[in-house]
Amino acid sequence: METAEPPARREAPAMRASDQDRDQATERLQTAFAEGRLDDAEFDRRMRAALTAVTRPELDQLSADLPGPAPHRRPGPAPTGGKFAIAYKNSIRRGGRWRVAPRFTPVVYKGDGWIDLRAAELSGPLTSIRAIAYKSRIDILVPPGVRVELDGFGVSKGWSAEEEWESQLPPDAPVVQVRGVAYKGTIEIRTRPADQLDSGQPDSGRGGPGQIGS
Repeated sequence: METAEPPARREAPAMRASDQDRDQATERLQTAFAEGRLDDAEFDRRMRAALTAVTRPELDQLSADLPGPAPHRRPGPAPTGGKFAIAYKNSIRRGGRWRVAPRFTPVVYKGDGWIDLRAAELSGPLTSIRAIAYKSRIDILVPPGVRVELDGFGVSKGWSAEEEWESQLPPDAPVVQVRGVAYKGTIEIRTRPADQLDSGQPDSGRGGPGQIGS
């Protein structure tokens, strides 16, 4: 008499990710980006994957090669960038881990500005940037998962096929509102450096992680 084989065991379904799980995952990615562990392209790819992840294992895979959060240790406050940044025939650089004021105003006269919000701490659900560029260029980089609102003269949003992803953001996504005036200049908002979108190579010479200066 043949013995019946026991039924094959079913693997338990993967646990679904919560909004809090996604928030924690994106914070780890932002920290790794600020520390220089991820380049522009890899940070962008992982952030988009984290925001659309359905299960916990998907999120765990995104940070499997990154240091885990230090136990019982809270990170110190991020350096503040102030409410104003002014450059006269010079440049403005904001990047890495820094705290953005609810209203931030960069003004550049015959120079250039680089405002990188991808690893920054936003002060609230709405961040307002008032930018003025006189014969200058100001680049503003925002992380995936942020809705951008534009207004003003000479203000544009750098387009790529991935930018269409913004239409899928939830209604409560954080908002960066950019209002600016560019006289014989440009104010442009992107999620990745322009030269990387064109060539596929990481940007260089834009200031290192954690840099706050003018």
